[in-house]
Amino acid sequence: MALSVLDLLSVGIGPSSSHTVGPMRAAKQFTDGLASSGQLPATVRVQAELFGSLGATGRGHGSDKAVVLGLQGHAPETVDTRTADDQVAAAALDAELRLGGNHRVDFNWDEDVVLHRRKSLPAHPNGMTFRALDHTGTVLRERSYYSIGGGFVVDGDVTGTEKIVPDTTVLPYPFTTGDELLAICEREGKSISDIMLANELVWRSEEELRERLLGIWAVMRECVDNGCSAEGILPGGLSVRRRAPSLFKKLADAEAANSSDPLLAMEWVNLFALAVNEENAAGGRIVTAPTNGAAGIVPAVLHYYTKFVPGADDDGVVRFLLAAAAVGILFKINASISGAEVGCQGEVGSACSMAAAGLCEVLGGTPRQVENAAEVGIEHNLGLTCDPVGGLVQIPCIERNAIASVKAINAARLALHGDGSHKVSLDKAIKTMRETGADMKSKYKETSRGGLAVNVVEC
Repeated sequence: MALSVLDLLSVGIGPSSSHTVGPMRAAKQFTDGLASSGQLPATVRVQAELFGSLGATGRGHGSDKAVVLGLQGHAPETVDTRTADDQVAAAALDAELRLGGNHRVDFNWDEDVVLHRRKSLPAHPNGMTFRALDHTGTVLRERSYYSIGGGFVVDGDVTGTEKIVPDTTVLPYPFTTGDELLAICEREGKSISDIMLANELVWRSEEELRERLLGIWAVMRECVDNGCSAEGILPGGLSVRRRAPSLFKKLADAEAANSSDPLLAMEWVNLFALAVNEENAAGGRIVTAPTNGAAGIVPAVLHYYTKFVPGADDDGVVRFLLAAAAVGILFKINASISGAEVGCQGEVGSACSMAAAGLCEVLGGTPRQVENAAEVGIEHNLGLTCDPVGGLVQIPCIERNAIASVKAINAARLALHGDGSHKVSLDKAIKTMRETGADMKSKYKETSRGGLAVNVVEC
């Protein structure tokens, strides 16, 4: 099974990769299947049922809206984030869907998109079932899908152990563990980003890869810019005020005044993360890195690199993203990046680890130092629960990204002060994360039935 950097880092829509991006992709996949099988013309109604974590927190994560958009042919990468809510509202008001963008069917919001708060499908907490019916009520097509984190979707034939998109591409330097990756680097005399680059060239040219990665970086920058300028209250009912615009003004003023504040760089990192995750919470355009709930960490640390590290350039940005993705692949293969499966340690924890690795790489770290940085990043997020207040990716998610971004920078710098040798390997830390997630009660895994979600009932 082969994974690309572009699998781990993809352009999408907020507020959640598993609860918004995944359901939208699954719904579109279902509609595309109706079209390809010739069943679309006979379809007069479609029904969607969301289970497990999708059912429990789907309203707050916009899962129901995502399903409607996907059924109407929209993809997370290209859907107009400015009009998405209006399109969903129009479908509900007009009582009709345009399947695939053209085929009209009747639509009843309350009956045709059902969220089951206490029911689950067998293979994964994020399960959903779609059903197409003809004019007699006969089921034409029924399919179940699982949104397994980071926007990845697998169909209902998946087993509980299959966690990645099947791709049988043969890579020049295949690896499934950190130890294997380090052995390859040592044998070939290459950096982690070099190994990732060589593997990526199986799919596309270096020129195309560079263009795609810099395009992702451009989306990250635009997301920060948008977050720094968009004022007001985030949607969802918690009355959470956007903080990035006011913080941006304070930091810009301090910078213009040549402030001597020794922690100014940290404040900027906080700002970058807050800006991204406020945009995510508002349903804006973001980069899934590797999830939406943790989308601010890699961009924040990458902004730190370009703003505060002398000599930072586009080549460094590409190397940063390649090294970060190598670590993300290890989490995806050996554990999970789904908050509904292992808690927030799988989202913020893996993103922190990825960002630490990317920064260590561009600061001149050896492969063993990069692996050390990644291990520190996840080790100190082990056990992190996913308990969003109100089922919204706002509290504690937005601040959590800021804290983890600073933690990632610290992890990279700590690793650079050593020679790469350490007691706990990245592989062991990832294994521990997986086992901790398995032991974690479901109420702490994106169901909003425990932790802050029940102890903070009014905000």
